[in-house]
Amino acid sequence: MLYVIGIGPGDKDNMTFKAYKAIEEADVIIGYKKYIQLVKNIFPEAYCEDFGMKKETDRCIRAVEIANQGKKVALVSSGDAGIYGMAGLVYQVAEGVLDFEEIEVIPGISASGSCGALLGAPLMHDFATISLSDLLTDWKLIEKRLHLAAEGDYVIVLYNPKSNGRTKHIENARDIILKYRSKDTVSGIVSDAGRKNQSVKITSLEKLCDHEINMTATVIIGNSTTYSKGNQMITPRGYRL
Repeated sequence: MLYVIGIGPGDKDNMTFKAYKAIEEADVIIGYKKYIQLVKNIFPEAYCEDFGMKKETDRCIRAVEIANQGKKVALVSSGDAGIYGMAGLVYQVAEGVLDFEEIEVIPGISASGSCGALLGAPLMHDFATISLSDLLTDWKLIEKRLHLAAEGDYVIVLYNPKSNGRTKHIENARDIILKYRSKDTVSGIVSDAGRKNQSVKITSLEKLCDHEINMTATVIIGNSTTYSKGNQMITPRGYRL
């Protein structure tokens, strides 16, 4: 059996009971080395196999291979495994090799959900999630999606906003969104949500890039109605009070 598991931010308090149980019962736990470290904090005696960055296909092939031997395998992703995680790739790799009935996707708290909660209630109305990583998606297509989401007045959640090799994408994204939004649009930056070095900041769209944005950050840009109150970022749904 192969469980494809979203572990949320990676701590026990933010992991579903079902995810916890599946990991606890697994013969082998497979994942990116950083996520395996988080799992080992909870299950120090578990047998794990970790993989480096950009080894997503290798992880899935190995997980399918072991599951095909009749063992219980937990393939872990941060956040939700079905949102920029391993779920889709697992099905592609498993086709013709492992019966899909032997695969179960177990959801986790997504980065948009955990970061949104830390910021208050920014996702109360329609929102779009866009990854700024162009490793698998052409940057021109990402730009198009940014234009359309900004024009449609969606709250925009930006995954993978910055890395060592992608230092300017977040600036380019901000500039695109500024074509459609006020410079004062309320925006939030959350790094390491639910982890030891957690950081939560509320700023304006204009000043977004004045703050540190790293590989562990998620950026949420409000729509035309989003406002801030104290340390909270709020997008009204439109209820009459």
